[in-house]
Amino acid sequence: MVLLESKQTLTVNDKAPDFRLNGTDGKTYSLPSFSQAKAVLIIFGCNHCPYVKAKMAAIRELHESFASRGLQIILINSNDPVNYPDDDFEHMIQFAQENRFPFPYLVDDTQDVAKQYGAVCTPDPFLFDGKHELAWHGRLDDAMSPGAPVTKKDMAEAIEMVLQGKKVDKPFRPSMGCSIKWKE
Repeated sequence: MVLLESKQTLTVNDKAPDFRLNGTDGKTYSLPSFSQAKAVLIIFGCNHCPYVKAKMAAIRELHESFASRGLQIILINSNDPVNYPDDDFEHMIQFAQENRFPFPYLVDDTQDVAKQYGAVCTPDPFLFDGKHELAWHGRLDDAMSPGAPVTKKDMAEAIEMVLQGKKVDKPFRPSMGCSIKWKE
């Protein structure tokens, strides 16, 4: 397990790169699928990473707190399923069912989407406004290792600002997690 911090590739106000990805629910999604959302939180994650598993409760809490106000969460798995079979599509379906995902869990087979976003670790969250422009890229909270206590909910604060129509006035705070498992 290689640990990495997220890096800034997209900058504030950059348009979200579009995608066309299959979900564990049997549907195909693209950015226009979420045109009604007031905020879109795209999180690069996977099934096996202990950092992602540790953040599942926080991700569900964000959904429960903000979905009714217009937040759309999207989880994208870009890991190589050949060398990391726990992250293959069948295991993704199982992971989504076990965690009762109320949001799409998408597979990035080519890894092109992760590269376009500049995602490097899992989880790596990107928050976009209703025009799909980057509002903030940063950690979900300040618990930087599984089991660490949360004292600051950075992403919840950023989402609240976006939903209120405000600019996110937070500096980039990198997420930390397992490296995306790139294909050779």
